[in-house]
Amino acid sequence: MESSVLSPVPVDPARQASAARSGEAPLFDRVLYVGRPSMAPDAEVHARIQGALDRRWLTNDGPLVQELERRCGERLQVPHCIAVNNATLGLEVALRALDVQGEVLLPAFTFIGTAHAAQWLGLTPVFCDVRDADHGLDPEEVERRITPATGAILAVHLWGRACAVEALEDVARRHGIPLILDAAHAMGCGHAGRPLGSRGTVEVFSLHATKGLNALEGGLITTADDALAERIRLMRNFGIPGEDLVDCVGTNAKMNEFSAAVGLCNLDHFDALCAHNQRLHAAYADGLAGVPGLRLMVPEAGQAFSHHYIVLEVLPEAPLDRDRLVSLLRDQNVYVRRYFRPGCHHGEPYRSRPGGPPVLPVTDRLSRSLLQLPSGLQLTPEEAHRIGRFIAACLRAPTLGHTSP
Repeated sequence: MESSVLSPVPVDPARQASAARSGEAPLFDRVLYVGRPSMAPDAEVHARIQGALDRRWLTNDGPLVQELERRCGERLQVPHCIAVNNATLGLEVALRALDVQGEVLLPAFTFIGTAHAAQWLGLTPVFCDVRDADHGLDPEEVERRITPATGAILAVHLWGRACAVEALEDVARRHGIPLILDAAHAMGCGHAGRPLGSRGTVEVFSLHATKGLNALEGGLITTADDALAERIRLMRNFGIPGEDLVDCVGTNAKMNEFSAAVGLCNLDHFDALCAHNQRLHAAYADGLAGVPGLRLMVPEAGQAFSHHYIVLEVLPEAPLDRDRLVSLLRDQNVYVRRYFRPGCHHGEPYRSRPGGPPVLPVTDRLSRSLLQLPSGLQLTPEEAHRIGRFIAACLRAPTLGHTSP
């Protein structure tokens, strides 16, 4: 498998100049990114795209889209897997297909697109805190915040770790509202012996270029509800069930054949990528071993995990804070990220609501303390170990501007 990048973050000339003045070369002569796409070999992608060109069937539920739906549905062990052109529209279509009204309870510690999907439809996002254990929506706070205006619960499998699905399913069932699961990070992840994708009322996966399984842009909606699946398929195609018929209001959320071609090629290599990321995680863990003040996220026992997101928490007792560590790493051409800073409740239009942002202590702490390390085919386990050793050295000598591993 080969690796490529779309719209890379440029190297900061000021940082390069600073490194040059210090007389030290950075750890890497190339920039390592969080979310750099890992791609199947070009020849495989070209061949599938050429097939679509030869057929001149480029969209509108083409054969590659159908194959991707079938193969991903089998992998996720769900009866209905519906491809869409991105996960944000997938969430919007799911919310519309369920006829959700009023308020939607969701975590503030997630990508802003989760909240925007509800807001875009005229719904009201109600932000809840997350649990320290899994960074997922706290079922106890959801229970406290449910009112007669609550139309749905929208939880997130953050980093691919299953949220508290059993507890949230129980809350949703008792209150008679749907549980929608944002599974954008969750391809290749599982819980209680099954792949994520079959929990709640409906789940939505992302196949964006930065995800472990990417189709350039794309998403998947999964459900076991036959009637809901039929409505979703209808709504993703303008509400048109067939020639000269329109049954309901819909939108254009169809995936095109080129995206499906990329998704299928990457699916062929997805298990190998997950195994590679697992080796990277082990190498990071070995490089960081014995360093106080850090916590590398590890999957819970019994959970399958893709290791696409390698998440490090800088604890309060660490001798330097998260943002200083981010700066030191970027000086070394390791472009770590601070997901998710700030929480959704501090972004617009939400922070300008009457009364201001809610107080969400776990969310706010995680926003200040987490960083994500590079994964994927862009680096080797030896390089991941080197980054881990550099981080360890930074914490052992926090006053140094440039620290050698």
